[in-house]
Amino acid sequence: MQFYLFIAAVVIIACILLNKLSNKLGIPMLIGFILLGMVFGSDGLLKIPLSDYSFVEKVCSTALIFIMFYGGFGTKWSEGTPVAGRAILLSTVGVVVTAILVGLFCHFVMGLPLLEALLLGSILGCTDAASVFSILRLRRLNLRENTASLLEIESGSNDPCAYMLTIIVLSLMKGSSDVGNILYMAFSQIVYGGGCGIIIAFLSGLLLKKYKFSTAGFAQVFVLAIAILSYSIPQMIGGNGYLSAYIVGIYLGNINIYGKRDLVSFFDGITGLMQMVIFFLLGLLSFPSQMPTVLLPALLVFVFITLVARPITVFLLLTPLKTSIRQSALVSWAGLRGASSIVFAVFAYIGAPHLANDIFHIVFVVVLLSIPVQGSLIPFISKKLGLIDNNIDVMRTFSDYSDELPIKYVQLVIPPGNHWVNKRVRDLMLPPDTILVVIKRDGGTIVPKGNTVVKEGDQVVLSARAPVNFDEVSLTEKRLIKNDPWIDKSISKIDKPDNLLIIMIQRGRKLIIPSGDTVLKLNDVLVINHIE
Repeated sequence: MQFYLFIAAVVIIACILLNKLSNKLGIPMLIGFILLGMVFGSDGLLKIPLSDYSFVEKVCSTALIFIMFYGGFGTKWSEGTPVAGRAILLSTVGVVVTAILVGLFCHFVMGLPLLEALLLGSILGCTDAASVFSILRLRRLNLRENTASLLEIESGSNDPCAYMLTIIVLSLMKGSSDVGNILYMAFSQIVYGGGCGIIIAFLSGLLLKKYKFSTAGFAQVFVLAIAILSYSIPQMIGGNGYLSAYIVGIYLGNINIYGKRDLVSFFDGITGLMQMVIFFLLGLLSFPSQMPTVLLPALLVFVFITLVARPITVFLLLTPLKTSIRQSALVSWAGLRGASSIVFAVFAYIGAPHLANDIFHIVFVVVLLSIPVQGSLIPFISKKLGLIDNNIDVMRTFSDYSDELPIKYVQLVIPPGNHWVNKRVRDLMLPPDTILVVIKRDGGTIVPKGNTVVKEGDQVVLSARAPVNFDEVSLTEKRLIKNDPWIDKSISKIDKPDNLLIIMIQRGRKLIIPSGDTVLKLNDVLVINHIE
């Protein structure tokens, strides 16, 4: 047990380090997780055996719940409204058309049995939301014509349709060819899944709006349970749990609920971990030694779906809606295949274990080709098509991005003799982009006006614009202990590197904003700004 825990910790740390590397290289981190799993797997360096497809399916199915939920949660509906119709058309009819085209190609050109070919098409019918989101955020692709929103909504919402098609084809392969059964399955997947999602979304939203959790962290746990509930209830009655989870996510992500920023941070971490788990396990499950045998068919499928099936589908559906050629071209290229496709391939392996072809490894290789090739070229193609507009901020298309400027708050106590004492707020010399927002006095709270007078002992709260993505700054603390050479010296006289700046001193219960003449004392806690 201890060994497996050790391996799990090592894998998570390695994945996080890979994430940092991928950010510098500008490619989706997910491909690194897969490769890491392959290195750890039966054909890799560590030879960790994993052949239990059923176990992997259960783990990955659970992980997909949170990815689907957060895919909806992170989509800002107000930004996506102009293109929502087109996105939903692509995520439903588009998936079906793509699946059929790929299926027919695999059957008539590659010689696969018809149902196996349609199964492969269904599995590869969806695009990967995690990869699309990652590229848009990482490369800050500020796209014209609401293209980012179109890609986000399509990639975030097309997994349920691909899942439904996969389940239907698997049932046909098992001999359930009754048209009535197939139609009912499609009906129950959509209606039960969508209906449950709407009901759960409304009820959970009502609770989150009216109920304030008294214990820190309970709101996050509650929403986590809601995400699980949104999947499990429709699944138990024959509905599409992923569709339900996505609907609940998109609803909760677009309403005002208490502690939303904390929810964003929490689910960022959870979803990141789930992506690591899925891609690592799928890499671990694969056998690289078997991939040369499927390399040619996988390459043919990848080329066909990228250069033929996806463009035909996109232009066929979007051209009548007066979508520009350049937007359709980028959407065609940005149809990355990812985790969902490999997970659905695991479903296929379990549901139809006697397939004539190695569907799992074909899909696996297609994903290995799709993420780095298509993903790395999206910024280049966007620029060539003239779709980049730096007056647009792509981050505003995500509901986890605030409409307002990033704000930081600082609380200060006005000491005796301070030059603010008995001055009106309008007469205070505040730094640029800073405003006094609250005064706490005698147990009460004052919303300051221009003529509000600041008194001795007031607790004032200032708000200021915070830097965005300013990673070069690192704040550290240092306590001055006995024999420290800085003690009893003014800041201007101490020997310190040029890239260090003391920005605050805590002396007992007192906070001091220092100047060069400030003398440091024993037990002072220094807040130091370190520029890297």
